[in-house]
Amino acid sequence: MGSASSMLTQYDIEEVQEHCNHLFTQQEIVSLYKRFCQLDRNAKGFISADEFLSVPEFAMNPLSQRLLKMVDGLNFKDFVAFLSAFSAKATVPQKIEIIFKVYDSDCNGKVTFNDLNEVLHDLTGSFIRKATREEVLSQLLHEAGYTKESSLLLHDFIKIMEHSGLKMEVEIPED
Repeated sequence: MGSASSMLTQYDIEEVQEHCNHLFTQQEIVSLYKRFCQLDRNAKGFISADEFLSVPEFAMNPLSQRLLKMVDGLNFKDFVAFLSAFSAKATVPQKIEIIFKVYDSDCNGKVTFNDLNEVLHDLTGSFIRKATREEVLSQLLHEAGYTKESSLLLHDFIKIMEHSGLKMEVEIPED
């Protein structure tokens, strides 16, 4: 794939499709490549944190700093693989896995009560008091069979979230 300014070959497209488990069509991959090239302003072959933050919707997201840890420096193949969790074809566990990574900010493979509390604080800011957040989280964990002291592994997180009616999709614009 070389530099971001080069064109995708049919081989490149098929390789990216394979890398993202065929969750995007060839046409969608071409559209994503055009968007990737727009974001990669210096044609370095990867997108930096500053380039991601140039997207207003990304910069305004209350979880943008957590997401930046996941996306800073992605090349095109990894960019598409990251976005594949937002595909309509992705399974619920695939979607939950990306959410798990957002919550697991220290990348230790576990989500703790503090991790949950921090994300909820990022999402709500000062609109919800700390004591109220902690009470709500404690109750939710209790209802799911866990305690404040529990560390949730990915399979625990999937078990809890699978029944939430999660809908997380991105629409790829046609060019």
